[in-house]
Order: sequence, then C-alpha cells, then structure tokens
Amino acid sequence: MAQSVPPGDIQTQPNAKIVFNAPYDDKHTYHIKVINSSARRIGYGIKTTNMKRLGVDPPCGVLDPKEAVLLAVSCDAFAFGQEDTNNDRVTVEWTNTPDGAAKQFRREWFQGDGMILARLRE
Repeated sequence: MAQSVPPGDIQTQPNAKIVFNAPYDDKHTYHIKVINSSARRIGYGIKTTNMKRLGVDPPCGVLDPKEAVLLAVSCDAFAFGQEDTNNDRVTVEWTNTPDGAAKQFRREWFQGDGMILARLRE
C-alpha cells in the first residue's frame, strides 16, 4: 500500500527504556502509554525480540489523532544468569491508516511498500 503522507510522530511514556528488576522468578508487568501526536489516524503494532519472555497487551490497534492507549508490557519469569537478556527489545511500529478505513487494525497496513516508522524500547 503506497502512502504519500509519511506517518506523524507518536509519544511514549516513559519516553526512554523500561527496566524489569529482580526478582526474576515471578512475572512482572509495566505500562507504557502510546499517544498518537499526529493529525492522522494510525495503526500500531508491537514487536518483541523474545516472544517467549516478553509480552504486550494489546499487541496492536488503531489510534485517532491525539488518542492514547495504555500497553501492559510483561516479562515472564526466567532463570537470571542462565539466559541472555542483553538483546531483549520492544518495538512500537506505526503507519497511517488508509483514508476512509474502519477503526479496526489490519495487518496488511504493514506489508508492501507503505511507510512505517518504529520506536525502540529496551
């Protein structure tokens, strides 16, 4: 899907990284607020580098201009020191939705030659 208008920006709170602290033998959940600070409706999708350990709910959605969503980012229990966590990342990807599209997330918005932006969270 070709787009002539690049996606606007989003804001996240916190705006840097999140850190999961010990103990690691229990599941931890933190929240990230994603705000569509652009003037267009966007679709967003969340990616993680370790789907076994890191989860995000909701993993995708649609935000109108200035709308926000609170994401629950969870880290499942794991054996500290026995697993490499240095490359664990959560990435927010977003793109403009097609004009006139319903407010329902569609995976195909992220396929093809459309413009997609990403913001990395550690």
